[in-house]
Amino acid sequence: MLTAPDFAKKQIAFVNTMNLGECDFSFRNENIVIAQKDGKKDKIPLQILVAVFLYGEATLTTKLLAKFSKNGVSLFLLDRSFRTYASICSYAEGNYLLRQKQYKISKNRCLSISQKIVENKMKNQIALLRSVGEKTIKEETLLEKKREWKEKIENASDLATLRGIEGTISRVYFRGYFGTIDWYKRMPRGKIDENNILLDMGYSYLFHFVDSLLRLFGFDTYKGVYHQLFFQRKSLACDMMEPFRCIIDRSLLKIHTLNRFDKSDFFVKNGVYQLSYKSGSRYAKIFLEDIMKNKDDIYEYIRGYYYFVINEDEESFQPFILR
Repeated sequence: MLTAPDFAKKQIAFVNTMNLGECDFSFRNENIVIAQKDGKKDKIPLQILVAVFLYGEATLTTKLLAKFSKNGVSLFLLDRSFRTYASICSYAEGNYLLRQKQYKISKNRCLSISQKIVENKMKNQIALLRSVGEKTIKEETLLEKKREWKEKIENASDLATLRGIEGTISRVYFRGYFGTIDWYKRMPRGKIDENNILLDMGYSYLFHFVDSLLRLFGFDTYKGVYHQLFFQRKSLACDMMEPFRCIIDRSLLKIHTLNRFDKSDFFVKNGVYQLSYKSGSRYAKIFLEDIMKNKDDIYEYIRGYYYFVINEDEESFQPFILR
């Protein structure tokens, strides 16, 4: 298992080969070597990496892939829309005891864990609303609304009811938090405007980062508690990323407030908004940098959930508090 002190030294690398032309990825002297067609070479020390997001075309050597696996480094391959179309992840596949306990979590316990996750997400959303000067929601103070939502979450009788409560909270939150950036509404993967494209991008990086950590601990990431079993969906990764979505939300608002957003980076094709691949890496780096700033908290949260499942230790699974 990757320890906290070791993880604290790890980094995420975003490599854009679109501007490099043809290039080769190989391994030499404990470094990833990126060799361009013109003879230029860049080196990244393997020991500092926990994940690599590769955007563009490249040739990968088998030795490099073997070293990635041995050192617990996950590789994600992105297409021109910045979606992950393939991944090579390191994982503790032999942790059968963890998976046995994971599969035996009861329906009542699934609901209890899900309530903790949704309440944690809600509290971070309230914190972001407060950070932009919001003081009331429908003539109620933020504190009053938080207490009201907390009570509804705790009284939810099943997962379907809980999802309805979460959806209502999120709609109110998105309107309030993004009120200054010409916000329309949240439509996952809908590509209805620039903001939804950027949120999809940021959430995707967060999802894959969380999934890679869960696999390092040995979890079956398809077996969730809040997001139930569904074909080809890594439900547990969806669960564990929920309290951290606020990181990406804050990144999007920062992109706008710091004037790093440019409408000319986007275009519409067949009625669908798309992000120019020449400009996309700039936004990708912003999201990944903010994920890295919170990587230790994400690790601690997942490690806490690991001890919660393996030892049934309620105290180990603590909420993520947005700072």
